[in-house]
Amino acid sequence: MKIHEYQAKELLSKFGIPTLKHSVVFTAEDAGKLTYDEFQSKGIQIIALKAQVYAGGRGKGIVYDVQTNQPINYNGKEVRGVNIISGNDIAHSAYEYATRMLGNKLVTVQTGAAGSIIHRLLIEEGCSISREFYLSITLDRQTGRNVVMASTEGGVEIEQVAAESPEKILRETIDPRFGLMQYQVRRIALGLNLKGDAYKNFIIFLPKLAKAYDELDASLLEINPLVQTSDNNIIALDAKINFDDNALYRHPDYLELRDFNEESPLEVEASKYDLNYIKLDGNVGCMVNGAGLAMATMDLIKYAGGKPANFLDVGGGANVDRIANAFKIMMSDPDVKAVLINIFGGIVRCDKVADGIVQALKDTKVDVPIIVRLEGTNSVEAKLILKNSGLSFKVANSFLDAAQKVTEVVKNVE
Repeated sequence: MKIHEYQAKELLSKFGIPTLKHSVVFTAEDAGKLTYDEFQSKGIQIIALKAQVYAGGRGKGIVYDVQTNQPINYNGKEVRGVNIISGNDIAHSAYEYATRMLGNKLVTVQTGAAGSIIHRLLIEEGCSISREFYLSITLDRQTGRNVVMASTEGGVEIEQVAAESPEKILRETIDPRFGLMQYQVRRIALGLNLKGDAYKNFIIFLPKLAKAYDELDASLLEINPLVQTSDNNIIALDAKINFDDNALYRHPDYLELRDFNEESPLEVEASKYDLNYIKLDGNVGCMVNGAGLAMATMDLIKYAGGKPANFLDVGGGANVDRIANAFKIMMSDPDVKAVLINIFGGIVRCDKVADGIVQALKDTKVDVPIIVRLEGTNSVEAKLILKNSGLSFKVANSFLDAAQKVTEVVKNVE
């Protein structure tokens, strides 16, 4: 689960992690009023106005008019996802920028051309920056341990740094028996060439970040950029937190932070039925039980010449309701031109799945070709159920047979 920058900063502040003074607004009028009341009237002459969307690369992203699909300009400059505003009347400028940002779409390297509609803005006090860094904590799935990553290349996407200058990425693996050790913190600080008060402040900053990562049950905690100010303070200028979905039951309050505007409507709908669904850009819908088999099925579709339209894991309890809801989700996607159902009956019985498919298709309109592969417990009985249902299926007898039948279907897809 993802949250916005301002929400991440509010959580981090509870752990004593320094951030700049900021507030969130939802209208241009509030942007102007808040800027005047909280900043301009107190003598502050520089602020940052930041679009709150889940995508990265906002600073270089451009705001486009949703009606004309043309870049929006103000005072002769392109309006971006992050705009620095300075002067004696920052309240007026904040209002004008907010008018042009809210309700329009931000296009970044991560959103693609479709962009992401801006519904809220973060207004933040400016600061004097001496240096910028990258800092994050995440799970290294190869070692099964959390890892701290840091780089002097702050403000740059870490994937770009890894591709162009991998030697500039510092890594420290956290042993779960001992946690982040002080010598590791010092090693990162020295690797970033921090000195004096900046070094001392970083030594305090990083353990707090590690504590926040653990106690928040995060899967990613990224500060990009982390900045050293001109007076050698260390401040989280940006903040990104992804929560571990498997730990959400321990944090029911996190659900209040969820922004449905930033999620695919189909993914939101699927979550209501506890379905593991991710929208993709292909044309073949796939319904599978088990994440590993789902990945293999998507590979199968690609091998056959098609493109998967979704990742959909119905889990071990592939009953009538779950299958019916899965079909409704897939059929709500206009890009789906065919469906491949690939179920392995281990705990779940194939004949029960077949009954569920037949019943679901009687209640849900599906007007695209359907290929079904059922293997495992009671698969023979399952195939008879499908054969005698009177419904139109292409039943595959093996993974290879499914690939061949998918190939036949995708030849006629678009």
